[in-house]
Amino acid sequence: MSLDAAIARALPGIPRSASPVDQIAYARDLWPRHHLAVTEGRIAEHRPGAIVWPASTAEVAQVVRFCADEGLPLVPFGAGSGVCGGVLPDERTVVLDLKRLSRRRALDRQDPSVEIEAGALGIRFEEELNAEGFTLGHFPSSILCSTVGGWVAARSAGQCSGLYGKIEDMVASLECVVGRGEVVRFERRVRGPDLTPLLIGSEGVLGVVTAARLRLHPAPPARAFAAFSFPSLEAGWDAMREMFQAGLRPAVSRLYDPFDSFMARLGAVRRQRAHGGAHAGAEPTEGAAARAHGARGPGAGAAVLRGLLRAPGLLNQVVDTLGSRVLRGATLILIFEGTARASAEDLARAAAIAGRAGARPLGEEPARHWLAHRYSVSYRQAPVFMAGAFSDTMEVAAPWSRLDALYRAVRGALGRHVFVMAHLSHAYPDGCSIYFTFAGSAPSVAAAEAKYDAAWRAALDAAIDAGGTLSHHHGVGRSKAPRLGAELGLGADVVHALRGVFDPAGVMNPGNLLPREASPAAPRRPLPAPPAAPVLDRDSLLVHAAGAARLGEVERALEQRGLTLALDFGSASPELTVDAWIAAGAPGAADPWSDPVDHLVAGFTARLASGAELAVRPAPRRAVGPDLFALFLGMQGRVGAVTSVHLRAHGASRPRALPTSIQRQPPLGDAEAAWIEAAAVAARGVR
Repeated sequence: MSLDAAIARALPGIPRSASPVDQIAYARDLWPRHHLAVTEGRIAEHRPGAIVWPASTAEVAQVVRFCADEGLPLVPFGAGSGVCGGVLPDERTVVLDLKRLSRRRALDRQDPSVEIEAGALGIRFEEELNAEGFTLGHFPSSILCSTVGGWVAARSAGQCSGLYGKIEDMVASLECVVGRGEVVRFERRVRGPDLTPLLIGSEGVLGVVTAARLRLHPAPPARAFAAFSFPSLEAGWDAMREMFQAGLRPAVSRLYDPFDSFMARLGAVRRQRAHGGAHAGAEPTEGAAARAHGARGPGAGAAVLRGLLRAPGLLNQVVDTLGSRVLRGATLILIFEGTARASAEDLARAAAIAGRAGARPLGEEPARHWLAHRYSVSYRQAPVFMAGAFSDTMEVAAPWSRLDALYRAVRGALGRHVFVMAHLSHAYPDGCSIYFTFAGSAPSVAAAEAKYDAAWRAALDAAIDAGGTLSHHHGVGRSKAPRLGAELGLGADVVHALRGVFDPAGVMNPGNLLPREASPAAPRRPLPAPPAAPVLDRDSLLVHAAGAARLGEVERALEQRGLTLALDFGSASPELTVDAWIAAGAPGAADPWSDPVDHLVAGFTARLASGAELAVRPAPRRAVGPDLFALFLGMQGRVGAVTSVHLRAHGASRPRALPTSIQRQPPLGDAEAAWIEAAAVAARGVR
């Protein structure tokens, strides 16, 4: 019996297709490596056996149960806008398109939140919220062609993350279909236990997200705009660091390197001439590679582009030589949201910081122009591929103290293979992400694929060696999966163990996020001993403390530097050890929803009950699979003990709080408790 016939027999009420047209349409996401094959006519070589369109959670459960029983790979599909190879089916694969699950189930005005199904398209969802006077605050560049479920699965970040945080900061609960078709709701608990961080970022390998309850904010009544030119990229990011550590929360803060800033000025001049001299403003974007050489398709311009990109080392060297002297600095775009008064006050503080860093004000227009064209970047790759070249992006992140090393290492590694630009797009008090855009060319598609692969391998290794995280918001997919173990170590095996709980049949998007098999047994280097006394990273405002250290000891060490943990010691005894405090749910810590941009813990080490050691390096808001800290926060030691932790240290300046009345510690039901216990048992047994 064919797969289509088997589905028709088992799931008669659910629309399905095995037509060649649909198989091609659902054969991949937007991983740029796939585009190279298309340029020589190799279209959709990996095609699914069938596509199904369930319209309810119950129907999703039927499909999951059918695939689990039959051992058929199952790939959840939103809008296909992922760029990491998260979709790569074969002839036995069933693609589960969730776009018919797009209903808004409820809107709560009292405790501003919305219950929305996973297939809701981003832009339409946000526009409907705006009509009701609310915003989610989540604006990924792909908002025109991505879904709520895709945001959750990939641990997405939006353009306004500087105020509202990432998607994980917006989830109040998740409805999922897991295992063999069980429907379960996981609630967000500020003090734990909480499994939502394990599903967020799981990229379809632990289950299918069918709906989410998301926190809402009032639509901002006003915005304040500004742009600044800094003498160097480093001067710009030092100013960004000072802004965020001073408690400022610009909704948008994007810092573009000198080359991209230079290309934006050329674009502004062209627009000015086209409009008869009217000022159009700068537009720093990730699309400068396409603009730089007029790449609009086959022809002389395309030939010039291909020729230049075949000597990337020389091209990068020319840009470096010109540097700030000719290219005239890096451009920072700032947009504050809120009341008119608060936005203006915060912008004035930010402008003072920028001025002390040697910045030159550019006025409002560049930021206003950026906002008007904020989604255009998602459509700028096509001209490069049409010209016979290729381009891609890579978003990494690190604490502020390691940002320079990360920038230089990744840029240098990429620069040996491709032409590189960069901008900083998501900043936090403890660190920042760097978004690299690169382009290259080769005489043949096979040679281009080899160059593309070599560039990615070199860049991923450089990011790991420099102490960064492999992904800040695009996720892992298949493009970064081979290096996941280099970042997470034993953590990759923990995710494999969790998959055995949530997907015992092993059918959920096999090959994505994780290699198909757990990492082979190999000698692991023992972790460094926890620090004997708290160690402060002043640049990143992170304090590294042993799990056995007492909270009072850490607080006293910070007080000597004019800093604090900002805990309510009426709720958290200074005599508690850091490990016991975390196991209890970090009592006395501020609700992270009051400042979604911040987080309690940037990295940690732990000893599992099996005796194995786990390390998650400090990084601002990584997107490399599930957040494994959820296995320890509020879990009462079920999985193991935290042996060291990188905690946020705070100065005197605090941000404006974002209030919420959503219940933050909902009761734990029996069904959810059983899943929590099953996850704990699996994780603590990893060796």
